Amino acid sequence: MARGDRALLKDLARDGSLFQGYHPRMEALHQRHATRLAALIDAHGWPGRSRVGEEGAQAAWLILQHAIGNPPLMRRGLTLLRGGVGEGEVSPLEVAMLEDRIRTFEGRPQRYGTQFDWDEHGRLSPLPLEDPAGVDARRRAIGLGPLAQDLWRRRWAMARVRWPERPPADWVARQREKETWLRQVGWRD
Repeated sequence: MARGDRALLKDLARDGSLFQGYHPRMEALHQRHATRLAALIDAHGWPGRSRVGEEGAQAAWLILQHAIGNPPLMRRGLTLLRGGVGEGEVSPLEVAMLEDRIRTFEGRPQRYGTQFDWDEHGRLSPLPLEDPAGVDARRRAIGLGPLAQDLWRRRWAMARVRWPERPPADWVARQREKETWLRQVGWRD
């Protein structure tokens, strides 16, 4: 599933269609994978490192991170991942990234600064933060460097490799589209 996710992402990025909203092919793939992951969790529990190895555990996390059209699965997965950190089954970074993604979808500020998007000035920026003054300490606790360093690295990489994603032509319209989608799938009331 993870290989299929990455392959489709690469194909859609190459032709530029990935960056024009949530691509229908990507959405369909994410929905299929979410359904399969939910069935695996129901049957066997979370596929942690000791059960499926490092590569399998990372693949399961990727599928969960991309199950954005399935809020109940992502929330359930976050609970399972939190329980697996202390046992060494899950990386604290994976928990932080999933928590930040869920919080931003719910309209709450993120804790670790792992989620970025284009701002109204056309710059890639972290989405709103809870306690910005404490973000670097929280990041350090899970093995991440300072947020400013991460932001610089992302912007530099995008410019260096000529990443095809560009800021939306109409930022306000994009925000309305995102909000509509978030309500439709159940992230927001």
